[in-house]
Amino acid sequence: MGTSASKAGEANEAGEAQRREVNGEPRYRERLYVSWWGWLLPLLGSVLLAAEIPMGFRAVPEWLPFAVLPVLAVLLMLSLGRMKLTVTGGGETGDPELRIGDAHIPLAFVGEVEVIAKDDKRRALGPESDPAAFVVHRGWIGPLLRLRLTDPADPTPYWLISTRRPERLAELLRGQARNTPVDDEG
Repeated sequence: MGTSASKAGEANEAGEAQRREVNGEPRYRERLYVSWWGWLLPLLGSVLLAAEIPMGFRAVPEWLPFAVLPVLAVLLMLSLGRMKLTVTGGGETGDPELRIGDAHIPLAFVGEVEVIAKDDKRRALGPESDPAAFVVHRGWIGPLLRLRLTDPADPTPYWLISTRRPERLAELLRGQARNTPVDDEG
């Protein structure tokens, strides 16, 4: 029994090593999580709602809303922060690639990279936006990055993505960054 468990562990390690060889170590990694202050209002709201439910519905046990609603609020906030932004590859490991959530694009198809400040975000998402653009916007993250695409077969004109470190990511995407990995999983 111990032998099969060790073989399974070795197989997992080999699979993980092979995945790293194919994808390469991330050159940039960021999780678009909700900041701690963004959790306060949903948690407070869930507790207040849990206090009011037994007042209107006498058949509901008083403890039940307090056991359910704050847990749902925490799960909601965790789901909002699960989006990952990663730049992988390059060198011997293959073509460099930008991944955000399930979407990915080879960096060979990324043209002009523009940093959009927090103050200009409304225009970039509103009157200046293209309906065919790929947008990953998180309201709790200030700056945006606009990546113009050069792939003639792709109908998407650009990607507009939220990032906490737009200058660093823009530098990396433009190919001027050093090969030092950056990890902003926080």
